[in-house]
Amino acid sequence: MISTPSYINLFSSGELRRRAELAREIITSCTLCPHECRVDRTAGGRGKCRSGEKPVVSSFHAHMGEESCLVGRNGSGTIFFTNCNLACVFCQNYDISQLGYGDEVSFERLAEMMLALQKRGCHNINLVTPTHMVYAILEALLLAVPAGLRVPLVYNSGGYDSVETLALLDGVIDIYMPDFKYADDETARNLSGARDYPERAKAALKEMHRQVGDLLIDSRGIAERGLLVRHLVLPNDLAGTGAAMRFLAWLSRDTYVNIMDQYHPEYRANEIFDLRRRATLDEYDAAVRSALDAGLHRLDDRRRRW
Repeated sequence: MISTPSYINLFSSGELRRRAELAREIITSCTLCPHECRVDRTAGGRGKCRSGEKPVVSSFHAHMGEESCLVGRNGSGTIFFTNCNLACVFCQNYDISQLGYGDEVSFERLAEMMLALQKRGCHNINLVTPTHMVYAILEALLLAVPAGLRVPLVYNSGGYDSVETLALLDGVIDIYMPDFKYADDETARNLSGARDYPERAKAALKEMHRQVGDLLIDSRGIAERGLLVRHLVLPNDLAGTGAAMRFLAWLSRDTYVNIMDQYHPEYRANEIFDLRRRATLDEYDAAVRSALDAGLHRLDDRRRRW
């Protein structure tokens, strides 16, 4: 059992502060994510993620609807960051990710949120859509760790992450939980505005796995450390599930994968003919079979029908 998150040691050695300083320098010509907009966010510049210097948070609470290994008895302590570096036309949280619903908060307030969730008994701090807020997370940790933060950190991203930015999080993040949305470039361009998504996501997944390895779950069924990948089944196999599963099996046949069936047409999905319906049960079952055929065996394939 891992009793002490590694970010504690990074704080004690001064390395966490060094990482935070590097991240702050990056946002003066922002290359936190693969878009590499190079705007000065400290001077009011806003790139693809439409975000400035201070974090914007839509909500924070003990979430009981995440994967069971994150939720346990007391919930996953989710902090939902506003805005996103992807522009998914079917986003179910589009009011947060695309329309900017949320409130700007200080680094001190972000640290207070982390500590409040820990006090409530949450098993982890689940940082939702964190890619464009890495520097703010590091700044908040400099305040939260000396105040007693001790639970694992979950990096819950869309998968469009920079390997260079992930390197700043080596030893900071305990559990990586990225999406692996698409295997095809053109689909990624048409649906999320990022043609290089497959290439970037694969590189990010390799770096995440290098840092934390396969998912470790303790005797209580609670995740402690490792990689957990989400894949949303889309109608007409737009996600390229078979190719995605083969890559994950190549990465490690012990990769823990949540094959999700909760897609429904939302936001601007009706503009894309192939997205105007939900995936069928047959399509979902085919997605699960493709994972098993690839050699994956740690599947969370609960049908989350709404």
